[in-house]
Amino acid sequence: MLLEALLASVLLGAGIVALAPNRYAGKLAAAISLVPLVGSLYLWSAFDGVANALLSGGEPAFETTIAWIDLAGYQLQWHVGLDGVSVPLVILTTILTTAAIVSAWTPIDERESQFYALVLLLEAGLLGVFAALDFFLWFVFWEVVLVPMYFLIAIWGGPRRKYAAIKFFVYTNVASLAMFIGFIALVFGLGDSVTTLGLPEITQALQEPGALGEFAGLGPAALKAAAFFAMFAGFAVKVPMVPFHTWLPDAHVEAPTPVSVLLAGVLLKMGTYALLRFNFTMLPDVAKANAEIIAIFAVVSVIYGALLALAQRDLKRIVAYSSISSMGYVLLGLIAYTVHGLGGATFQMVSHGFISGLMFMVVGVIYNQTHTRMVGDMSGLADRMPVTVGIFVAAAFGYMGLPLMSGFAAEVLIFLGAFPSTVLPGAPIFTALAMFGIVIVAGYLLLAMQRTLFGPFSLATDYELGRAPVHDVAPLVVLLACVIALGVAPDLFYGMIQDAVRPILELGGGV
Repeated sequence: MLLEALLASVLLGAGIVALAPNRYAGKLAAAISLVPLVGSLYLWSAFDGVANALLSGGEPAFETTIAWIDLAGYQLQWHVGLDGVSVPLVILTTILTTAAIVSAWTPIDERESQFYALVLLLEAGLLGVFAALDFFLWFVFWEVVLVPMYFLIAIWGGPRRKYAAIKFFVYTNVASLAMFIGFIALVFGLGDSVTTLGLPEITQALQEPGALGEFAGLGPAALKAAAFFAMFAGFAVKVPMVPFHTWLPDAHVEAPTPVSVLLAGVLLKMGTYALLRFNFTMLPDVAKANAEIIAIFAVVSVIYGALLALAQRDLKRIVAYSSISSMGYVLLGLIAYTVHGLGGATFQMVSHGFISGLMFMVVGVIYNQTHTRMVGDMSGLADRMPVTVGIFVAAAFGYMGLPLMSGFAAEVLIFLGAFPSTVLPGAPIFTALAMFGIVIVAGYLLLAMQRTLFGPFSLATDYELGRAPVHDVAPLVVLLACVIALGVAPDLFYGMIQDAVRPILELGGGV
């Protein structure tokens, strides 16, 4: 019942913080967030990758299955558990939540109790998404995440916060509907082959010859294809992939920095995690049959996202478009269907979570001191904010793939996995095109740093620039340490990730 204890501690903490006086809410929320953080590290230390791999005869770690509701012939269950894919994402969630809460102490100065309570509610939803193994339960957590994120943007965001929040909510709700229809069509097509909505059970049933019948006039092959693309479109919005990406820059620019940290660091991983768990695990034959189309989406997201970042002058927009580019690498690794492809894609989810969270947090610290994010409004910050600028440079190099940082490890694993893929025709060409994205990333990050951090000091706003307070810098140091630790020792997570993806390869016929 460890997972239930973590979820209960976060939900109870959210209620306590909501009732606390504003002046104590930030410190109280940070203290409460340490409970799931410490708990997630314990889960990691007690995890056995081989024994807890789904789909290979193993049992999920810390699994609980309790019958819940009988609905239309299907038994809905409280079914939670972790494998080598979800454990790193749970740890990412708990670390980034604590860091985001501490980083909010400076910029959030009104309705603090409600703000921090919503952040903790958001954390509970995210943990549930990565732990749930019953579709109905998973979908409840998936939708719960939207509610606090909407209010966090709409209430504490920038001048166009209501527009950005509504756009985010509409896009993701429509995407959820498409995904839901695709999945339920598959379940109905399976008929009596399944009696629960358990994700492992449905995955196994779909691999049985003849288990999938007709539904809504569609034969098994057509039903699989229609369900795959309905789910793919729904998850692509959440990732987001080009051309479903337009909600992301608006949400990031208007959201307060701590919310941007969680949005880029964890919420985007919901989409890629779901793609792996649903599309590429349940319907590998459809994925393989459309490998080139999916790879085109991946490469276009990498290149186009990087080019959009190159054209921006707002530091937040630069980092936001960088996320689109980075998620393209994840999709390329997934469609490769190799150990290093799937494993590297999962590792990239975690790596990008830490690096993007760090980048947004650094931009937030700079904004707190300068009250501007525009590249042309400032220069020479290195002399006035040496520690913050040093971390900014390190984070940027992590994004560029500097060796001994997690970004390098993730990209190398993806490229090593994608290049020899036998599932993807023209894999070397797609991989080479994606690698070119690194050059564009280096271009816009180096250009932004050269203009804002170095040269003679100037600041367009009338604020006295000083060193950032310790509570602003401390989360930066923690996240940078995580980026370096995963770059120096990728096996902190990569071993368990490999154990988890090998059974998926057996289903998908990869290598």
